[in-house]
Amino acid sequence: MTKKLLHKTSRVYLLFSAVLLIVSAPLFYYITERLYIEETDETLILHKNEFVKYSLPTLKTADIQNWNKYNRNIKIEPFKNSGKDTIFYNSYYDALDAETEPYRELNTSILIDGNPYTYSARINLVETEDLMKSIAILFLVIISLLLIGLFVITKKLSINLWKPFYETLNQIEKFEIDKSNQPKLIETNIEEFNRLNKSIEKLIDKNTSIYHSQREFVENAAHELQTPLAVFQVKIDTLIQNSNFTEEQHKILSSMNDSVSRLNRLNKNLLLLSKMENEIYNEKQTINLNEAIEKQCDFFTEQAKAKNLIIKIEMNEAVAVKSNSVLAEILISNLFLNAIRHNISDGQVLVTLTNHSLIFTNTGPSQTLVIDKLFNRFSKSNPSEQGNGLGLAIIKKIAELNNWKISYSFANNFHSFSVTF
Repeated sequence: MTKKLLHKTSRVYLLFSAVLLIVSAPLFYYITERLYIEETDETLILHKNEFVKYSLPTLKTADIQNWNKYNRNIKIEPFKNSGKDTIFYNSYYDALDAETEPYRELNTSILIDGNPYTYSARINLVETEDLMKSIAILFLVIISLLLIGLFVITKKLSINLWKPFYETLNQIEKFEIDKSNQPKLIETNIEEFNRLNKSIEKLIDKNTSIYHSQREFVENAAHELQTPLAVFQVKIDTLIQNSNFTEEQHKILSSMNDSVSRLNRLNKNLLLLSKMENEIYNEKQTINLNEAIEKQCDFFTEQAKAKNLIIKIEMNEAVAVKSNSVLAEILISNLFLNAIRHNISDGQVLVTLTNHSLIFTNTGPSQTLVIDKLFNRFSKSNPSEQGNGLGLAIIKKIAELNNWKISYSFANNFHSFSVTF
């Protein structure tokens, strides 16, 4: 599944942003917590040092009870073998808040009147945790807003930056080498896009020149071959009418006659395509398709009998279209010829005409045709089949000249070619 370039870069950006948020939020919270704990530990040690320096020298055993009464977070307790400056987490029940709260606590041994006691100082971490959560949430909000802002700005900048590229792409998609609609590539202030446009223009000019040269060659060759082929055909017909030949010689002449006939048809089709490309058949009239189909049907009935084919026609009354009369007849003729030539013995051909479409449906090979090259010149579904591979290409060209659409479908062992007006 293909994706647009901007969508792909946006997706990468959003994925990066999500990973950044997922990783940075816990990391930020952890680092902030560690820094605050270190600061809390330093505060506990500072309070202990101040106590040892200023309060401990004057403190007596009789003062311990009053000290504990008026100092909520610094207690002097019986000796606990706590050692020197032991700092740890602890929890205490707070009667004022009616809940157990976390504390950071420092214990160290001291001497009062020559007796050992434990100095215990603590700092409540509840407010710290609330503060850190608020900071973390604020951090997430700020980072999210920054990322969203950067995403919006980056997307707008990307759209403006890639705008010349998409304009060039649209021009190339509309370009058709057989029509005089050279793409107009806009010059930009971005060096790489200008280089791209110049390269595309050179490539288009080169291919257009080659195409016109090839078209002129085919047209000239077809014109030059027309007279020699006609003379050759007449001479072969004259020889065939002569009875002074053996049976083997007649077979050779018949084979030569078939080959020349095929060359004549190929030459006529090439000339027809050349004339259509040179816009010779631009004159249009109102064509009654019902009459044109009935006329062609009468002509192809004999060919259909050779394969024992049944031709059925279903038409709306008086369907008229604007087209060149010659091209309209060739279109219908080629569709009939295609449906009969590629059919099977005892098969069917169904012609359906509505106000908006002409559909030729026929039996045939029990597999779909390759659509990609179906309407290309000299394309054959089976190389051994008769025909020169130009019939469907002519049909497509006539449809394009009239702004019609030609399509192919295969269902239930029936092949269908539909021309939509």
